Amino acid sequence: MSEQASIDVRETVRRRYAAAAVKVTAGQAACCGPEPVEVDENFGATLYGADERGTLPAEAVAASLGCGNPTAVAELREGERVLDLGSGGGIDVLLSARRVGPTGKAYGLDMTEEMLALALANAATAGVTNVEFLKGTIEAIPLPAQTIDVVVSNCVINLSVDKPAVFAETFRVLKPGGRIGVSDVIAEDTLTPEQRAQRGDYVGCIAGALSFAEYREGLEAAGFTAIEITPTHAVADGMHSAVVRASKPAGPTVAGRGTVAKPAADDSRCGVTACCTPAEQATDPSVSVVEAENASGCACRS
Repeated sequence: MSEQASIDVRETVRRRYAAAAVKVTAGQAACCGPEPVEVDENFGATLYGADERGTLPAEAVAASLGCGNPTAVAELREGERVLDLGSGGGIDVLLSARRVGPTGKAYGLDMTEEMLALALANAATAGVTNVEFLKGTIEAIPLPAQTIDVVVSNCVINLSVDKPAVFAETFRVLKPGGRIGVSDVIAEDTLTPEQRAQRGDYVGCIAGALSFAEYREGLEAAGFTAIEITPTHAVADGMHSAVVRASKPAGPTVAGRGTVAKPAADDSRCGVTACCTPAEQATDPSVSVVEAENASGCACRS
């Protein structure tokens, strides 16, 4: 995909989800509550249990556009730090925050201002305080390395135009021994990219989906182990919603390089200080950690 095509796809995705947030927000004043975003039975809030939906603001439920319930399979524990990639109206962030309790924290990352505004309002309505919503893309996560215990995501990675970057960034922010619990749309290995596009568009979570083999290879290339990909239900001919689990090794490894030494104390050559620790920061405050590392050609190695 050309650079311009990638930009166009990302903007199409942003507009679609911005419109969904606006629709939910506009319906808040209606006598019957917010109007759910229109999706078919394979997507949306019906994939969550009634007990879960009943504990959340109606607006968070109405804005749900995912293909599964990742928080149900991530096995979240008290005190953990969780990151939701593409957090939308905040349904998975709010559920995660309650599971990790007051000693834990849930982050939501989204590139759409309208969704972030809706998520913040939903958190306030729910009275949940151990949450933080960040603006950014899932290809350049604005968090330091090794600060997250669990990464979840609900039908968002398939929307990315640079999935290797998503896998690499997810690996970077996870602590050693950290894990992912993701719901995503995945294609059968026999389907070509052209055949996937015939079954639906990119913004509809179909055309951009990886195959089962491609998903596994992408996670392995980033350094993940203990990979499990389990289909749950069909969303189109040869296309499935699936639960993806994987772990970051507990030892100091880098994808494709095996075990490596920790960086030297003077790591300013990589454009950051306190490299590969929760205190990691760019030496130039005008850029992010990811931008600094990319510019220097370095990456976290522990």
